[in-house]
Amino acid sequence: MMVKHWLMVSLVLIHTVSFAGAKQESSRNTDRIILTDTTEHAVDNWFNLDPSEDHVLGISTEKAYQTFLKGKKSKTVVVAIIDSGIDINHEDLEGKIWENTDEIEGNGIDDDKNGYVDDVHGWNFIGGKDGENVVHDSNELTRLYASLKNKYEGKDPASLSKEEKKEYEQYLEVKEKYESKVNELQEQYTGFASFRTVFDRSNKLMEAYFGVEDVPYDSVEHLDSPDMRVMQAGRIVLYAYENGLDKEKFEEGEEYFSNSLEYGYNPDYNPRTIVGDNYNDVTEKIYGNNDVIGPYSRHGTHVAGIVAADRYNGVGMKGVAENVKIMVIRAVPDGDERDKDVANAIYYAVDNGAQIINMSFGKSYSPDKEVVDNAVKYAESKGVLLVHAAGNDGENTDKAANFPNREYTGNKKQASNWLEVGASSWKKDSEMVAEFSNYGKKSVDVFAPGTEIYSTTPNQTYESLDGTSMAAPVVTGVAALLMSYYPNLSAQQIKDVILTSSVKFNKLKVNRPGSVDTTKFSDLSSTGGVVNAYEAVKQADALSNKIEKR
Repeated sequence: MMVKHWLMVSLVLIHTVSFAGAKQESSRNTDRIILTDTTEHAVDNWFNLDPSEDHVLGISTEKAYQTFLKGKKSKTVVVAIIDSGIDINHEDLEGKIWENTDEIEGNGIDDDKNGYVDDVHGWNFIGGKDGENVVHDSNELTRLYASLKNKYEGKDPASLSKEEKKEYEQYLEVKEKYESKVNELQEQYTGFASFRTVFDRSNKLMEAYFGVEDVPYDSVEHLDSPDMRVMQAGRIVLYAYENGLDKEKFEEGEEYFSNSLEYGYNPDYNPRTIVGDNYNDVTEKIYGNNDVIGPYSRHGTHVAGIVAADRYNGVGMKGVAENVKIMVIRAVPDGDERDKDVANAIYYAVDNGAQIINMSFGKSYSPDKEVVDNAVKYAESKGVLLVHAAGNDGENTDKAANFPNREYTGNKKQASNWLEVGASSWKKDSEMVAEFSNYGKKSVDVFAPGTEIYSTTPNQTYESLDGTSMAAPVVTGVAALLMSYYPNLSAQQIKDVILTSSVKFNKLKVNRPGSVDTTKFSDLSSTGGVVNAYEAVKQADALSNKIEKR
């Protein structure tokens, strides 16, 4: 999964490790609030606001609708979201979910003869025929380690063929990385558990002292007691609060570490029996079930809201695109997605009429990358735009591996229908780039809002989440908006408009993600820009008019 906070807790110092988490803010429906330099949190709709009018680094969606698009007619655009599943019953996604009108719901028959039974709203490639679903999966590093270990553990390198020796070298490299990661994780878990014990004890003392649960920050900050035990507990709780930690975050941390050790880095864990496919047959396409919600749809639902949440129902939040239908494709578990599922998800989306595919997921290894490449080429041949999140490791993906990507295996060709998106912040100046975002002058195209993004979550709830997972659907939303209002533009033209119209910050120096150094913002992506809906619409409008006059 791509939505991750980075945290490592010890008794005296908080380092960074990744676990799925989110920060829910208390403000609601606070459009057009002017932010100042002292603002600590973004307003809910900040990503749709305008830099000049609202003093926050949004993408000017509201301005675009109020100017160029006012009174204009639009066509419905189908956006496929390949993710963890989507709560299709969410109040803010009502009327926004794609329907396969050639399929009769619930009759157990493949009415449209596409191979998928009752695929009314999409398909689930990580589910089984009996309705059971994959929730957790291992990481690709773990799967690669397990596979190579079975083949080479205990073997004499001198007895291996030339081809085997090459693979054996890969095994040694993968083994070292795997064992290093597991050791690191176990050490981090020990530090986390120690600090959590101290925090829990201190927090209970604070709650007893103040006579309330969840003692407010201000109360702890201004604590004054002659009891040194109380003061020491207050300092520990205050330290935790200042580093974004509370009881909820500790629960999320516990879940992260437990899941990582039990599932992610467990070489013996294999949930593929749930799916029931022949996993080694990468050409196999017909498997899974039609449960597009799944057991863990928080991530996918959040992504869907950013793209398509109802702009006019007066509840929740506003998506970027107005006239859009979301095709739901479940292929991303809690763990690393599998190449076979990603490829089939792309094929399904293209074959069933998606014009844009959002992919807010990624990993560091791709053993069947060629299978994914072929699906990407298929989408390219059909004029379907692919939008991919750059990742949350704070790494330069010009150098660090990140999959899927636009590079085709075995040659220097690239997919022309690909947009790679980094995450920007609502903050100004040096803090404009999200501290977790991957970047790359060659590998990343553009940045978009990806911190404190308030959007839909399951069961009629809303949360603010961070990640390039949030930035990608912002760009997907802009692409859908352009396709909707300017249907005479091709996917390639839409992509070009988004890139060339992005707002440039050529002279701005920012904090380089994952580093204490600063760098030019223009060196973090090929465009050196942040996507902007208003500028994109203005450019698309001119291009569309020019095409019509020919």
